[in-house]
Amino acid sequence: MSRIYSLILLVILLSCNSAPEYGPESITSEKLLNIVNYLASPELDGRLAGTAGYEKASEYGKDRFIKAGLKPVFGEDYYQYFELETNEILGEPTMALFEGEKKVKDYKIGDDFICRGFTGAGDITAPVVFCGYGISSEEAGYDDYANVDVNGKIAAIFKYNPKWKIDDKSWPDATPRVKAAVAKSHGAKGIILLTHPTDFIKKPIGSVAHGEEEHLPDFPMAHIDSSFAADLFHGCDISLDEAREKIDSLHKPLSFELSKKANINIKTKYNNSGRTQNIAGKIEGIDPELKAEYIVIGAHLDHVGRQGPAYFPGANDNASGAAAVTALAEAFANPDMKPKRSMIFVLFAAEESGLEGAFNFVKNSPVPYEKIIAMFNFDCVGTGDSIRVGNGKSVPELWSMINKTDSLNTKMMIDATWSGGGADATPFHREGIPCAYFVTSNSYKHLHQVTDTPETLNPPLFEKLVRLAYFSAEKVANGEYTREAILN
Repeated sequence: MSRIYSLILLVILLSCNSAPEYGPESITSEKLLNIVNYLASPELDGRLAGTAGYEKASEYGKDRFIKAGLKPVFGEDYYQYFELETNEILGEPTMALFEGEKKVKDYKIGDDFICRGFTGAGDITAPVVFCGYGISSEEAGYDDYANVDVNGKIAAIFKYNPKWKIDDKSWPDATPRVKAAVAKSHGAKGIILLTHPTDFIKKPIGSVAHGEEEHLPDFPMAHIDSSFAADLFHGCDISLDEAREKIDSLHKPLSFELSKKANINIKTKYNNSGRTQNIAGKIEGIDPELKAEYIVIGAHLDHVGRQGPAYFPGANDNASGAAAVTALAEAFANPDMKPKRSMIFVLFAAEESGLEGAFNFVKNSPVPYEKIIAMFNFDCVGTGDSIRVGNGKSVPELWSMINKTDSLNTKMMIDATWSGGGADATPFHREGIPCAYFVTSNSYKHLHQVTDTPETLNPPLFEKLVRLAYFSAEKVANGEYTREAILN
């Protein structure tokens, strides 16, 4: 008999130690990290939209929605397809420096340099010319290419535009394709992007943001780190820092040919009509009137992919946000305790290339805009030291409700906020839909780098943020928040 009692006690203890299937207590750091670990794994190759790695991530998200009992949002489908440009970087890109015809150093992808996501392909060896900010604008009255010959050469330029202006005139677009097109128009064969001391991130980062210009399939674009740049300028009469200081102090170009040649060798597979998809599932409300209204809970699933042996895990950006949405969907999927309003959970594609998934979702919204009471966005929520909810200046009532909810629960939300939406909340905000953007403070140390791994996350903060989102979304879903007019 004592053995039976022991077995019963063991069953009770095991049931007490296991997390509930639904509700806020089901949202644990262990669950969140399990999702992140898969999404950030090498198997998914950095989840670049339009690639096989992203397809695996999509299937994973859809399967979890289905298992949780969520219904499809797009007719009978959980996927919302759309076209986009894709550009896979093949093999292992290489770079090297030459003095005359002699190679002096090889450089490693991921450590010393990164290709721009929409780089062109090519194997070029050519002299390098420093061309400041890479601007040639009659309207701005400034031309880095005016007194230097870059024909058949590689232009080395700062990644962004100057912080200063001439006669308060605007600079041209600083996106990579625009700067590349300007360099090519002057005869350059490729560009090397340099980091400026005022840049937010000092190291080369993976990025598929590209700009409005046409793709240049035969024009390589690489971003090098500061030690590579020092090697590039070694032997010159002036260092990169000294050249930058002169340009920034005098507001005048200072362009010159360096003593080195560089080799850039990149292979790519470009497709101007690729395909990808958002993933979404819904929980239907039970109130006869309120079930026709919705809260949308979303995060982007994609990241910036792989470049040879270097892949970008994107654990914080944005496997953490995708994990938050997935865990929230499962927490709300209690068949015995459904919300009054309906809820849509969506994983967006192609945020990294310009919010393409979120804009496509809104443009082809499965429900009327006026029926979306609020949108919660999650982006980079896995690390840092405190909780921040953005867009509060645009929707102070929604922000205040979340802040009051935090004061009763996590007590980790700070007052700093902003207006205008932000990231995947932007297209919703532009249609007058109140948005709350969940993020953490001091969380961008590894942004878009190969070091953005699950080990860098802050599990207790991660769990608290997602639970705060649960309590806040629960209030919206049960009619405790009335849609407000956006202030700005």
